[in-house]
Amino acid sequence: MTDELFKLIYNKALDLLSRREHSQKEIKDKLLKRFDESDQINKAIEKLVSSDLVNNYRFAELYVISRKRKGFGPKKIAYELLTKGIGESISQEVIDNEGKWADSAKKVFMKKFKNGPSDDLKESIKQKSFLQNRGFSFKEIESVFINDML
Repeated sequence: MTDELFKLIYNKALDLLSRREHSQKEIKDKLLKRFDESDQINKAIEKLVSSDLVNNYRFAELYVISRKRKGFGPKKIAYELLTKGIGESISQEVIDNEGKWADSAKKVFMKKFKNGPSDDLKESIKQKSFLQNRGFSFKEIESVFINDML
């Protein structure tokens, strides 16, 4: 029975991976919702990792690219990766490698605020808050406002 159960768990994991990349934590969480055998789940995940079918670094790279494209900044993405079981060292490395976050902040800003940075203090604070909520750092936010004034 345990061999059959292992195959069932492993095949379900492959099914999940066929749709998109997952972190080890995501796969484990999804499998735990369907199966009670945590040691069989761990065994299946070990096999997936050793076969390089589950790779947290590769997952992080794809996730960062995807979220950046949707207009999110490095701070928010790093937090999201943490919730998906990706360690801080991996997420920071991947985010640093992606780079050009100030350009990304400018792009997101111009999409939302077509008239550019406002001269009105209240509106300017609202614009900066928007970027902060998107996960951009103070430095990246200021680069949007300073570069525009030059």
